[in-house]
Amino acid sequence: MSVAPAAAAAIDADRPTLHIRCGSDIREGLTQAGFTGAFLEVSDPICQGPVPDTRDLAAVRAAFIADRYGLTPEEARTRLDAEARGLATAAEAGRVVLWFEHDSYDQLILARILAGFATGRRPPALELICLDHWPGIDRFTGLGQLAPGDLRTAWDRRRPVTDGLLALGTRVWDALRRLDPTALGELATSGTPDLPVMAGALTRHLQELPWTGDGLSLTERLSLRRLKEGPMPGGRLFHHLATADEPLPFLGDIMHAVVLEDLAAARQPAVHRTDDAPWPRGQYALTDAGRAVLEGQRDWRTCGPRERWLGGVRLAADTPDWRWDPGSATVALRA
Repeated sequence: MSVAPAAAAAIDADRPTLHIRCGSDIREGLTQAGFTGAFLEVSDPICQGPVPDTRDLAAVRAAFIADRYGLTPEEARTRLDAEARGLATAAEAGRVVLWFEHDSYDQLILARILAGFATGRRPPALELICLDHWPGIDRFTGLGQLAPGDLRTAWDRRRPVTDGLLALGTRVWDALRRLDPTALGELATSGTPDLPVMAGALTRHLQELPWTGDGLSLTERLSLRRLKEGPMPGGRLFHHLATADEPLPFLGDIMHAVVLEDLAAARQPAVHRTDDAPWPRGQYALTDAGRAVLEGQRDWRTCGPRERWLGGVRLAADTPDWRWDPGSATVALRA
């Protein structure tokens, strides 16, 4: 008689184990699969918003999260402080297992965690599960797609975190927070052999810079292209992005709403709301200015977009005009 995963012997019971994940999507699945270790969610989405090189980064991140994601400043800071406490005591576990996938949301959080272990205490065993595909899933977007039995199989694919991997995490974390994105661009083109999927995630992250041709980020351009079909609710627009348009999905729906809000908040908006319904039912439509930018007739920066950040790079009218050059697949400073 077969034994259901939840009734089988705990797969991680050989030593006290802490599972770290950049979200809660597999928490219940791990329990159903028979894992009994503790679980820590570390989900500050550092792929969006300011990540400057400052001592009180938590204050900067909490202010951004509260302003853009609908939390109070107290709620945002409480979440970040809980993450920090969990990471500070993680080394007390006999084994820490990092569960991540290949997109920029996951990989940048992973880099931050690796950099922390590189300079702080490490557990007796530090291991990584990092996936970019799964048998039977044509469009693999994350570990949350895996059934409990798949999570048990993924457990066998874990690997020790080496000194080289810790060093890579440190380099990425340091480069992410710089005012100048060229160091991150160099890492993206290096191939990151210690963790090959990191290079692709960094490339996708840098594609959120304004592009040389029209000043739009890739997410902005994909969103405007969809709106050429006609007005549509934000939820449907996000569904198209996540399931079809985005080459390496990394945004949550509320994070995509931030992008749409910025497109609507410019001096000459690229999109406008056609009703007052809340997200995700509220409708968005392409403006004449948005159509002109999308068709290459003008640069988005001339429309007066609101200030935004990409890691340590501040993108505003009074800052250097860093761009992503799709022809050379590198970052460039526009004169």
